[in-house]
Amino acid sequence: MTDFVLAIDAGTTGVRSRAVFSDGRPSIAAYREFTQHFPEPGWVEHDALEIWAAVVATFREVVERAGLPAAVGITNQRETVVAWSARTSLPLARAIVWQDRRTARRCDQLAPHLDLVRRRTGLVLDPYFSGTKMAWLVEHGVPADDDLRLGTIDAWIVYRLTAGAVHATDSSNASRTMLFDIAELSWSDELCELIGVPRRALPAVVPSSGRIGTTACAELPTGIPISGMAGDQQSALFGQACFTPGMAKNTYGTGSFVLMNIGTTCPAPCEGLLTTVAWTLPDSDGRLTTTYAFEGAIFVTGAAIQWLRDGLGIISRADEIGPLAASVPDSGGLFVVPAFTGLGSPWWDPYARGTIVGITRGSTRAHLARAVVDAMALQTRDAIAAMQSASGVTISELRVDGGASVMDLLLRIQADQLGIAVRRPVDQETTALGAAFLAGLAEGVWPDLAAITERWQTDVVVSPSSDRTAADELHTTWLRAVERSRHWATTD
Repeated sequence: MTDFVLAIDAGTTGVRSRAVFSDGRPSIAAYREFTQHFPEPGWVEHDALEIWAAVVATFREVVERAGLPAAVGITNQRETVVAWSARTSLPLARAIVWQDRRTARRCDQLAPHLDLVRRRTGLVLDPYFSGTKMAWLVEHGVPADDDLRLGTIDAWIVYRLTAGAVHATDSSNASRTMLFDIAELSWSDELCELIGVPRRALPAVVPSSGRIGTTACAELPTGIPISGMAGDQQSALFGQACFTPGMAKNTYGTGSFVLMNIGTTCPAPCEGLLTTVAWTLPDSDGRLTTTYAFEGAIFVTGAAIQWLRDGLGIISRADEIGPLAASVPDSGGLFVVPAFTGLGSPWWDPYARGTIVGITRGSTRAHLARAVVDAMALQTRDAIAAMQSASGVTISELRVDGGASVMDLLLRIQADQLGIAVRRPVDQETTALGAAFLAGLAEGVWPDLAAITERWQTDVVVSPSSDRTAADELHTTWLRAVERSRHWATTD
């Protein structure tokens, strides 16, 4: 048996464990969904123990089929927050998910400190990020004593895997909390105090590649190195082999996240965009180097397909969206702005809400499906336009992954909207792949970044139409629809 790394991909709707083999042969994977809880409008919660049960079940299934891995890598839904007891290793409340908007008012109250937040963290004041979620838990009954542990899902999984021996997160996940100084690469005591998060409850921050600990829990095989960790979008950037500044990817998942590698110098904040840590790696001499990225965060893309399926019953399976959308030449003038939980980049409007405009008597379910697919590409165009304007760098191609990237229709619309080639890799599970690569680098499964680049292969390249007229007209009308969705909610 050749060496392989087991990647744990703890996403928003489920957990996938995947064996990634060093010789490139087909992976072995297992998947479990977990429950989404919506206790109040704008609130989204998960049961952290249910997430852990999914980790255990999928880990066991892969090991039974593939044997013991050389290492474990972890990637995760980033801003989701867990509070747990160090004494019992049990959650103290449900996890508050990145989509949750309950702290919008608190972010409004922090508005006078926006410049500080932007300079220190590269983020904006938005309930999307972890800091105000952590503060909300403390304000609503989670005891802020020495027993409290706070963290994102990666930290929760590491804690459980190591039987409480390690409380750690990596720099890419820390950079999503609104509490982490991305230039100094450390927690900001000033921001912790301002937002109301007890500093002592936060995890240690470690490199994205390097041994963090070893498995020690009763539910799983022990002694396996845990050697890689990154937030899901940074992990996908790594899995797409975007190692050179100017390279960019978009992941079409529950939301869509456009990331562009901007090198090892931390830039000044940019309007409409996030600056994030992409990863921290040791060089050949063991010195740590941090790579940064610009990010355009789009909250709802794949979730809109789930809404068509589960909310409206327009489709019975997610994979029906492509053929249905392709059955009409266009959306018939119908636009869907899927601002179900507000708008992210470049608008950052937590009070926007989902909008359908342009409905006529001739509108059909196919037109609605097409409008949802259009919205994925149009939102991405808005984010990339802001990214190119801020960086002064023109993206020459976009690498894509995630569930919706299997739709050739989406890739064609995306290429036309951007006016650049869109490239889909053979291995589209790049989030898990990135986590495996990070762990494998630490343990010698892959010798260097060049070996990872060599492994990356193209499946499909879609080039844009030479005539941008129709694409630009669609985008102009889309911007009118976006304006009608903005500032809709008055309370959260």
